[in-house]
Amino acid sequence: MANSSSAKTGKSRSKKEIIRIGFVALTDCAPLVMAQELGLFEKHGLHVELSREIGWATVREKIIYNELDAAHAPAGMLVAAAAGLGGIHADCLTGLVMNLHGNAITLSQRLWQAGVRDGKTLRDFVRKRGRAVTLGTVYQWSSHSVLLRLWLKGHGLDFENDAAVVVVPPSQMVAHLRAGHLDGFCAGEPWNSLAVMSRTGWVVARSAELAPQHPEKVLMVRSDFATRHDAQHTALIAALIESARYCDDPANREKVADTLAHPRYVGTEAEAIRRSMRAVYDYGNGRTEPCAGFNIFARDNANEPDARKAAWVSQSLITSGLASAAQIPRDIGERCFRPDIFARALALVKPERISSAA
Repeated sequence: MANSSSAKTGKSRSKKEIIRIGFVALTDCAPLVMAQELGLFEKHGLHVELSREIGWATVREKIIYNELDAAHAPAGMLVAAAAGLGGIHADCLTGLVMNLHGNAITLSQRLWQAGVRDGKTLRDFVRKRGRAVTLGTVYQWSSHSVLLRLWLKGHGLDFENDAAVVVVPPSQMVAHLRAGHLDGFCAGEPWNSLAVMSRTGWVVARSAELAPQHPEKVLMVRSDFATRHDAQHTALIAALIESARYCDDPANREKVADTLAHPRYVGTEAEAIRRSMRAVYDYGNGRTEPCAGFNIFARDNANEPDARKAAWVSQSLITSGLASAAQIPRDIGERCFRPDIFARALALVKPERISSAA
C-alpha cells in the first residue's frame, strides 16, 4: 500500500523521481488510491507517493508552498487560489476532473425528532425557536458551501440569521454531529452514509439533485509544476483516466470500497463506503431511492476540464455569494481548466468502453 508520509520522504528525493500527491479521506479519492493499488502509476513510468491530509486548508497550503506536487482538491479551491480569494494567490490549473457529484446534506437525528423533514420544516423549526442552526461545510470555496448556501436560500432560510456555517474537516463531521456541535453538514461520502449507519443523521438532499453533473474534485497542480514536468504531469493524468474508468465499473465497486476502507486511505467502515457507491441510496429513517450517478468517476465525459465545468465553478461561487464577479477574472476558466492537457493525456490511454451507470 502507499506511503502516507510523503511530505518528509519527498524532500529527500528529486521531483523527477517522485510525485507527491495529497488527498483527503473521501470516497472520491478513489481514482488516486486505485491507480496506486493497481500499478497504473508505475505502468506510466511514475513514482507516486500519496499523502493523506486532514482537510482542505492543509491541502491548499501544501500545494501553494511546494510541499505537494498535486492534490485531489475541490474544484472551487482551484479558482479560489488563482483568484486570490482569502488573500493567498497561486497560479494553479487542472488537466483532469476526478469526479462529478458525490456530496450530500445531512441533518441530525435531533432535528428529525423535532419534526424537521425538509428545508421548509427546517425553516419553520428555526423561526419557532428563534435561534440559528449550526451547519458544517468542508471548505469555504467549494461545491459543498455553494450547495449548502443555495439549498438554504431556496427554502427561505436567511444565511446570516438562520444558519451559522463553520468549516470542519470531512472525517470529523459525524463526530461533531453526534456530540451536538453541529445540527447538520454538507460533505462528501462516505461521511453522510456513516451518519445514517450510526443513526446520527439523515440525508435531506444529494448533490446530484441540487446541481446535476456538477464538477466536484479536480487534480490540482501549480502551473509551474505542469510546465517544468509536462511529461510526468501528462502521464499522471493518463494513469488517473484509466483508474477513473476502473472505479466507474459497477463490477469493481466492492473492491474499490474495501481498498478505500484501509486506514491509509479513508479509514472507516467498508460498509459505509459501499453504501455510498451503490445504485440504491439510503437517506436514513426508512427512505431509500435509486441513485444512478451518485459518484461519476469517468462516464458522461466527467474527466475533461472543459469550459462548461469551468463556468459552473466560477458562476456558482458568485451566485452563492461566496465571491463577487469583480473578484474572479473573466479568463480564469481558460487559465485554470485545461482541456488541451487532458487531450494529450487521453491520447496515451487505450480506448475503452466506459461501463453503464452505477
